[in-house]
Parts: sequence; structure tokens; C-alpha cells
Amino acid sequence: MLQDPMDFEWSYWIEWGRERILCLLAGHLLVSQVSRLLVEKYKPWCLMVYGMAACWLLLGIKGFAVILLHATISFAVAQFQLSLLTWMCTLILLSTLRIPAVEETKKKWYDTENEYYLLLFTVSVRCLFCTSFSLEYCWHGSAQKSSHSFLWMLAYVFYYPTFHNGPLVNFDEFSKQMRRQEAFSLKTNLSILIMGIIRIFFWWCLAELMIHLMYIHALYSSASPLEAVSYWALG
Repeated sequence: MLQDPMDFEWSYWIEWGRERILCLLAGHLLVSQVSRLLVEKYKPWCLMVYGMAACWLLLGIKGFAVILLHATISFAVAQFQLSLLTWMCTLILLSTLRIPAVEETKKKWYDTENEYYLLLFTVSVRCLFCTSFSLEYCWHGSAQKSSHSFLWMLAYVFYYPTFHNGPLVNFDEFSKQMRRQEAFSLKTNLSILIMGIIRIFFWWCLAELMIHLMYIHALYSSASPLEAVSYWALG
């Protein structure tokens, strides 16, 4: 049975996953477990360095510099502790992605459009994370500002499992999980890993099945089949 050829996004992420992202996620898992065993106190910074290295590897130094620049600008604006300014900063940073001259410049950094699109997706999602950190910085009192340092922002922004397309985890939840120290249990960790792999495999198979059985994207890209059927069928 043929696959729906119109589902660009699924094909795009599957291609990237097979080439690089799956290996980098496995690397993150390894760094996370080793740092938990050997230097648990410095685990957030180990993962931050790993996330930066992964970003550099996939997006190049210029792509890495763009994300770092966005984080720096967001943190600087957050110092005013005004939520409105934070939202304005986010909208301005996002709007730069649609400036034709900037788009053309960024496209020249890469050999293929897929690499450019990866930068575009990543920067867009990173803007959400920068906004979350900045808003929580604005809302917290002065006593809590030490836990919202620029270093913690970088650890949050460059956390690799959520790096390219989320999901969004707010900074307070991220910080709480990173600071929580748990006794290492090989049996518990292994069971969590196996259940996670099973869950991912299940949803991946379901998505593949839907693409092969339900031509959703092909249907909505062509108006004539939709116009020919009844309202009940559309529903």
C-alpha cells in the first residue's frame, strides 16, 4: 500500500531522525546517565554543553549563534521585569524569520533547504522556551532571581530532547526536575527506558498506519474530492 506523499512534515522528521537526531538523542541519554552517576551536582551543565554541541553539529556555528543571540536578547529584555516587553521581544524575534533578506542570508548558510527548515523549526520552538523563561523571571520575586540565571536559561534552551520541536516544558518544571536528586536504580531506570521505547514505537506505528490508510493530507490539498461527497461523509 502506498504512503500519502503529501505529508511533508512527517517525512521530513523521519528523514532527520534516521540521519542524525536519533543518534543525538541516544547520546543525550548516555550523557544524562553518566553525569547522574559521576557528577550529579553538575548534571544540568553537562546536558547544556551536550545540547550546545548537538546544535553546533546539526545547524553549524551560524545557526548556533542565532539561537544563542535570541536567548541573550530575551534574557536582557527580561531584566526589565515587564511581561509586555517580553511578549513584544518574542514577536519581534519571530518576525525576523519572515524578513526576505534575512531568509535569503540564512539559506546561503546551508547546502539544502531541509537544513534551513531545521533551523527555522528550531528557532521558532526556542522562542517559546525563551518566552517561558523570561515570563517566569518577570513573575518571581527578587529572592528567587538567583535560580533564574543566564546559565540556567542556557541549560533550559539547549536541553536536547525538546530542542527541535518540543514539547514545551515551562522553566519552573524543568528546573525542579533538574535539581531533584534521586538515588540511582538500574532496575527502575531500565524499566522506564523500556516503557518509553515501547510507547514511542507504538505511536510511530500508529502514525505510519494512518499515513498508509487515511490520505488526509492528499485529500485536503485537492478540493474536487471534498466537493463531490456529502456533508455526512465530510463529517
